[in-house]
Amino acid sequence: MTELTFWIDRVMKENNFSYELIYIDDGSKDDSWRVIEELSRDNSSVKGIKFRRNYGKSAALNVGFNAAMGEVIFTMDADLQDSPDEIPEMYRLISQGGYDLVSGWKKKRHDPISKTIPTKFYNWSARRMSGIKLHDFNCGLKAYKKSVVKSIEVYGEMHRYIPFLAKWAGFTKIGEKVVIHQKRKFGKSKFGLDRFYKGYLDLLTITFTSRFGKRPMHFFGLWGSLIFLAGFIIAGYLAYEKFVFQAFKMTDRPLFYFGILAMILGTQLFVAGFLGELISRNSMDRNHYLIETQMGFE
Repeated sequence: MTELTFWIDRVMKENNFSYELIYIDDGSKDDSWRVIEELSRDNSSVKGIKFRRNYGKSAALNVGFNAAMGEVIFTMDADLQDSPDEIPEMYRLISQGGYDLVSGWKKKRHDPISKTIPTKFYNWSARRMSGIKLHDFNCGLKAYKKSVVKSIEVYGEMHRYIPFLAKWAGFTKIGEKVVIHQKRKFGKSKFGLDRFYKGYLDLLTITFTSRFGKRPMHFFGLWGSLIFLAGFIIAGYLAYEKFVFQAFKMTDRPLFYFGILAMILGTQLFVAGFLGELISRNSMDRNHYLIETQMGFE
């Protein structure tokens, strides 16, 4: 962190930027907090937040976003994989280019193939499902307008999908910049193979909640009704053949059980949508909307 702090301070002074630097200690067992305290004594721009235990990257980002005061906010890892020299150009894209969020793109990565191939697949899936044309959703180096970080809540493992959260909140001017990816100099990755299936499940979660979070009946009710209707048509067809032609028992036909199963599943989905609507309508934030500006009120 000492090297990173000096690097950031040099870049800020060279560009005449005022800044604050917030370090988040996620309950580490090493001497990270002692180093942060020393840096804060030597540099008044350095601040620190310490967790009692490791709550994960999303929690660290969310707390940092709440504490940040600047008009343009950057995030980066402290292991020197991200270069502070990228800050001035990314700042220009936000302040002058009109972007709400600018994400780094590590076009040339220094990672093993066991990580790069799943990452490419993950980014392709995220692009397809979100409609955001980014090559590297999970790059730690990002720049944001203040209004963006104050309008989103990062939780669980959702740090991978901050651009998606920003778009959901109404910030559609999202861009990217090719950045230098340096080899990790300090620490080691805390993410194992489980990050791949967790990332996939989180992508499904945020896609579903962004589309149907406030109107679950539109999903469950629609599919429940269609599946129930299919089962009802099957049952009606078998009943017609039974009573008109009297050629077989309905229970002797495998199709009969598919019809019953469809009606049961359809009913369950419809009830799930109805319960979801009840929960949504009684939610405390059911009428929470993000307002960009207003005028004429006293």
